[in-house]
Amino acid sequence: MLLDSFDLLSYEKSYIRLNKPRTSIFFINFRNKEEIPMGYTGYEMDTTFLQEEHHTNPRRLYSTTGADWQLRIDHERLRAERLERARKEMEHDDLGALVVFAGANIRYITGSYQGNWKYNINIRYAVLCRDAEPVLFETAGSDLQCAIIDLPWMKDRIRPAMTWQWAEGAVGEMADKMVAGILDVLKENGVEKEKIGVDNFDLPALHAFEKAGINVVNGWPAFSRARTVKTRDEIECLKQASSIGDAAMWHIKHKWLKPGVTERQIEAKVHKFMLDRHCEIIYDIIVASGGNTSPYRRWATDKIIQQGDLIIIDINAVGPGGYYIDFVRTLKCAAKMTQAEIDLYRETYDSLYAGMEYLKPGNTSADVVSRFPEYDDDKYGTVTLQQFAHSIGITLYEGMWMSRAYSLKYPAEIKENMYFAIETFAGHPGLPQTCRLEENVLVGKNGPVIFTKMEHMVEATSDYRVGDFHHSSVDGRDH
Repeated sequence: MLLDSFDLLSYEKSYIRLNKPRTSIFFINFRNKEEIPMGYTGYEMDTTFLQEEHHTNPRRLYSTTGADWQLRIDHERLRAERLERARKEMEHDDLGALVVFAGANIRYITGSYQGNWKYNINIRYAVLCRDAEPVLFETAGSDLQCAIIDLPWMKDRIRPAMTWQWAEGAVGEMADKMVAGILDVLKENGVEKEKIGVDNFDLPALHAFEKAGINVVNGWPAFSRARTVKTRDEIECLKQASSIGDAAMWHIKHKWLKPGVTERQIEAKVHKFMLDRHCEIIYDIIVASGGNTSPYRRWATDKIIQQGDLIIIDINAVGPGGYYIDFVRTLKCAAKMTQAEIDLYRETYDSLYAGMEYLKPGNTSADVVSRFPEYDDDKYGTVTLQQFAHSIGITLYEGMWMSRAYSLKYPAEIKENMYFAIETFAGHPGLPQTCRLEENVLVGKNGPVIFTKMEHMVEATSDYRVGDFHHSSVDGRDH
């Protein structure tokens, strides 16, 4: 029986197992693994999700296109609610205005996007004053004209940007011109004497702000808090991104992963697949196989994948609407997993799901990371990118990170509608191969809601209950 890949990936905290030769279909619940036979010719459709608001349930996925007969993503509402959140955090920090240079923050308050290349080079910027609409400073010429055409909601609030970066011999002068334009906006709104939050700039820009007498403070915390809690339409965009990522991972496992292909060939197929499904950009696709998993290489090479290799696949891409997918699966090429590999997978999986259980409103980052095992790399006292969680949205890393390096000492509150990539790793030095896993999870009212539906390796997880598996540190202590 051939099932559509989106059907295969659609069930919350469940997966489908095809039981040959009778091709019976079973639903297996992740929490208790209770098997429910659904017959031999089809299955009973669970429609309870239809009674829930679509943005809170990953089963209710709407298309990337618009329609007059179905409420999908309301982009006007998306822009309005993001702006509302930014204003709320400005008020919290008593800011007269926010000046933003980071491309994601510009997009957050204006809805403007002109390519990833502009995101982090400080050649355009935007200003949001208290009780006013945002003003966009766009690079002059065609870019400015495109912005006027593409952003009718910005009306007459688009002005030419003054670019000071790389201005040989004229950096100071151009930075002064940039700040003068921003100061005009502040004066127009009567906030020039108040605290002005700035998200990111260089020393020449800082000196220009100080010369103009502007009281500059750190504006990044306000944006961090605003962006970490997602609006209903942001959640829908994240759902679309996760579904496309799920489908790509399904194709890797069931169609593309074969002995003899290279890591880069898998990477190339994922690129094409996701761009064909309207992703904006492919940020990074990590394919590490066999010995390239230990130590873990975060890039693809021309290594030939061999039968029996473990393969770590990490998909990072920007989906429709500018929202990210970031998740990982460890697969096995054309062979059954060995018991040692099963144990390694279970160690990773147990850490992942044990930590995920604490992604609930009212809990803290300390609650989550306390479920992660101690690893040898903890001796450095810093984030190792192996056992941690990070907020994702219109950037790969935004807002809150959770790590044993600091979250136990400085716990941060987990709130409803936060959205995290939570990832764990099992790979001590000297191992021939390692394992890594990652899920994308919405913090729902009642707990975690998993948006990445791609099934895990059945050999390792079919009997799983949270806490059933244990992990050991290098010195053999159980955690």
